[in-house]
Amino acid sequence: MLKNKIRSLFNPENFQGWGKKRNYFEGWYFKVLNREETTALAIIPGVAMDKNGSRHAFIQVLDGRKKTAEYHKFEYDSFIASGNRFHVSIENNHFSEDSITLDLPEIKGKLCFSGNVPWPKPWYSPGIMGPYSFVPFMECYHGIVSMDHSITGKLEFNGAPVDFGGGRGYIEKDWGSSFPEGYIWLQTNHFDEPGISVKASVAKIPWLRSSFVGFISGFWLKDKLIKFTTYNGSELKKVKAGKEKVEITLGNKSYLLDIIVERDTATSLASPLKGDMGGRIEESMLSKLEINLADAKSGKSLYQGRARNAAVEVAGRVEEIVTG
Repeated sequence: MLKNKIRSLFNPENFQGWGKKRNYFEGWYFKVLNREETTALAIIPGVAMDKNGSRHAFIQVLDGRKKTAEYHKFEYDSFIASGNRFHVSIENNHFSEDSITLDLPEIKGKLCFSGNVPWPKPWYSPGIMGPYSFVPFMECYHGIVSMDHSITGKLEFNGAPVDFGGGRGYIEKDWGSSFPEGYIWLQTNHFDEPGISVKASVAKIPWLRSSFVGFISGFWLKDKLIKFTTYNGSELKKVKAGKEKVEITLGNKSYLLDIIVERDTATSLASPLKGDMGGRIEESMLSKLEINLADAKSGKSLYQGRARNAAVEVAGRVEEIVTG
């Protein structure tokens, strides 16, 4: 088990919960859209352990177009994780960075992923959490498995076949005890031209007896990952969150990134509170987004674009992270 824990520390996509028995959750988020963008799904496998040590595995399925969600609960012993790589199984459902196989009442089939864009993970900064990966008391840890990839395969969804060939996907994960008390999260890789993806999150982070506003964001622009994070000297310049719009501005020594989101109607999902999945959050999968990347010194725009199919969550006490 110790070997698995050490290996997982430096590979955040892997299962992290070795030896955990209570006050713990871990979940992976697979976003998949077909080529025609007529089907938008978020498939979320994971495990939950409450304060009393009651444990179960789950697979949550969000239909972004119909705005419905199903929560499938399984015995904890049905969850099997590899100690060597990212591969987890829950009964006849299998998940990895390369594929998912589903055998649920409403959805069955297999999808394969290629051309994955992972977040870099040098030993001194393993993944998007950077040096915070080594802090043992964080409320919630985050990992990016793939910023963007192509999909092949088919699913039978609610009795109808859906061909995902030529579709796009995204994979991330969270683990810890609870989601942040207040946060904004967004992601899309459906810009007007391929090879572009953005992910941004801002949250109130408990820290010892206090707290701070932390942020982690990446903009994948045609083979280049531009990072804006709390730990790399970047600055959170503006955060605004309303019922119809979200605005975030981030800056580092080289770039300014402006993100404006037009929020779509959201769907309620189960979320973790002290390891128990009794919390609720709201997620939309069809929001629209405008982005502008500019040179930090001259202010000259380097990229402007619009995106669709943006997944967005605005949860909890967001008034405590609004700034600018």
